[in-house]
Amino acid sequence: MPQVVIENPILNLPFEEPPSHFRFTDDSITNEIVESRRISSYFVPIPRAKKKGKQLVFDTEWTLDRIEENKFINRMHQRVAQWRQGRYQGVTPTTRRLLEYWTNPERESKLFFCQIEPLETVIFITEVARKYGDPYIENELRRVNADATRSFTVTTFTRRQRP
Repeated sequence: MPQVVIENPILNLPFEEPPSHFRFTDDSITNEIVESRRISSYFVPIPRAKKKGKQLVFDTEWTLDRIEENKFINRMHQRVAQWRQGRYQGVTPTTRRLLEYWTNPERESKLFFCQIEPLETVIFITEVARKYGDPYIENELRRVNADATRSFTVTTFTRRQRP
């Protein structure tokens, strides 16, 4: 596998939504620029077969077939971006003032996009999503929370019963 040298690895400005990224292949990162935001995804490690008496070893070889897209997160990014482009419709006056302050281009200590987007997302979920026909967001968050809470409760209860 040839080593890729990327002369200038910084593609995007820190104060804007990233408009481009470097493409990954089965081998590694490339110097090819893709004109879109990288989708949210995660790597699925696959354990090698367990040999008698030995511990599982995870095969972490990079291959595209082990990448899973975070569909919920990507859908949220799209909805929040649409809402941002629509100038934050549906928020309370106090929230509007906060958003204007956080995103003010003349602000002395500007926030990075990676700081603003999570704030926007929380506001969108709590104040806007249901109003604009996105109840699936709250439903999915409740489902994931219930699954996590159930798993945590079983684990915690089991551990407390041990001597």
